[in-house]
Amino acid sequence: MKAAFVVVDMLNDFVRPEGALPVPGAEAIVPAIARRLEEARAAGDTIIYLADTHDEDDREFAVWGRHAVAGTWGNEVIAELAPRPGDILIPKKRFSGFFETDLDRVLSERGIDTLVITGVLTNICVLYTATDAYQRGYRVIVPADSVATIDDEMQRFALRQLKEVVGAEII
Repeated sequence: MKAAFVVVDMLNDFVRPEGALPVPGAEAIVPAIARRLEEARAAGDTIIYLADTHDEDDREFAVWGRHAVAGTWGNEVIAELAPRPGDILIPKKRFSGFFETDLDRVLSERGIDTLVITGVLTNICVLYTATDAYQRGYRVIVPADSVATIDDEMQRFALRQLKEVVGAEII
């Protein structure tokens, strides 16, 4: 197994209470992600950050409001999980980290076959990224203590979808 540890959208706009779209429970998962991130670094895994990154006039704002605009504080990875030299930061404009990004190429070039996916929102960006990973033949692992979404019901739904539809290992 050659793994990549993927941190999805742990950005100021989603994690911080003063952010544009704070996710309930996002701050609570930071310690678990930080611990798992250090374990992944120690194991020599590739570390990838997916960052929701929008232009000023992005059509997604019609649904979700203005958030994660390129170059703003809200678009930055939170300080506690900030990328280090050698980590890979991939901006994304849509829910899946694979949609019109270099993610698949980066993974392929490194011979990665397994993705450990963490972050927010479990039912949106984590789920869609995991689905696209599965459809590309990657093994998907999702640590339940390292993902968050809007409420408990949606969290249960998303974890069930990840397990039953995508075949993700929920640990």
